[in-house]
Amino acid sequence: MNPIHSPQPFHIPLNRRRLLLSLALATAGFWTRGALAEMLTLTPRQTEGPFYPDHLPLDTDNDLIVVNDSLTPAVGEITYLSGRVLGPDGAPVRGATLEIWQCDNNGAYIHTHSFNAGKRDANFQGYGRFLTAGSGEYLFRTIKPVPYSGRCPHIHAKVRMNGAELLTTQLYIKGNPQNENDGVYHGIRDTKARDSVTVDFLPLPGAKTGELSAKWDIVLGTTPPDSDPHDRHEVTAERRGGGPGGDGLGGSRRPPPPPNGVDSSPRPPR
Repeated sequence: MNPIHSPQPFHIPLNRRRLLLSLALATAGFWTRGALAEMLTLTPRQTEGPFYPDHLPLDTDNDLIVVNDSLTPAVGEITYLSGRVLGPDGAPVRGATLEIWQCDNNGAYIHTHSFNAGKRDANFQGYGRFLTAGSGEYLFRTIKPVPYSGRCPHIHAKVRMNGAELLTTQLYIKGNPQNENDGVYHGIRDTKARDSVTVDFLPLPGAKTGELSAKWDIVLGTTPPDSDPHDRHEVTAERRGGGPGGDGLGGSRRPPPPPNGVDSSPRPPR
């Protein structure tokens, strides 16, 4: 994998952006601010937890299934996680960095003191990030989360922009019986807020090998200012953790398209 050469890895050419957005599922829709403004529920804040990576992996792109150029995929149910990052009025947030991290199929995080650290799946990236397009959209290829000691299945998420941390939260599986006994999950007292971070993991239409899809919109409590292309703060912060490649995702790879191969995603404005 090529080392970083560009001083601004978050500048992504339009054709690259289109290639990434073309991976979005066929169910992706078009949205208007006015129609959604009254229906939106702010995504609740949740604890970061003790296992945010203490050392970021060398590969930090949005495909967590394959590390660098390995031919061996991670163990687990492959899931295409996609959605949008929105402001409180439903306006898409462009230029936000969305990070996710989760344990592997053995319940191990990429953290020195993680549970089951000795059994960690070396083929699972465990952490990834995505820079949102003009439509606010993002996409990750990962595995369906699994439980570990004391916790129901979940995926951690963090939104950053212009050097500021805007939101840290967690995503849960709708209908999973272990949710009922999870104190962090039930720490969200408001039912609508809890529902906003609880989504279906459904079979991906057209998939022949059991891939899943999950759709999750993240609604911020404040409207962040537009990203400044000359702001180097995030470049420095992201570089500090490594991440070869210069495509703005911390890596030079992109996940393969969903098996249905349909491109119905909105295009970013020119």
